[in-house]
Amino acid sequence: MGLKIRLARAGAKKRPYYHIVVADSRSPRDGRFIEKVGSYNPMLPSEHADRIRLQGERLTHWLGQGAVATDRVAKFLGNAGLAPKPEFREQPKQSAPKKKAQERAAAAAAAAG
Repeated sequence: MGLKIRLARAGAKKRPYYHIVVADSRSPRDGRFIEKVGSYNPMLPSEHADRIRLQGERLTHWLGQGAVATDRVAKFLGNAGLAPKPEFREQPKQSAPKKKAQERAAAAAAAAG
């Protein structure tokens, strides 16, 4: 059984609120979970104290049991100092201009300059 620490959506339409839960990786996003270990309210400003609430002791227990955090939750844990910060790239490689577009841009720059 693969354990995940992930977000489960709650709240009303266009008013998101997320519970941070430990769940089996096969269970649905908002379905059955093992334990609720925090909450995330994206509607609050980023400096607000209640935007992200974590139960540090329970999270370290589940991480010790082999639970893997999703990207967003890993970022929360890294900022809280409960786990090492994940490495995020500034810009995904997929959105960079492709080879032909780079050649056209280089040719246009050479012609203009």
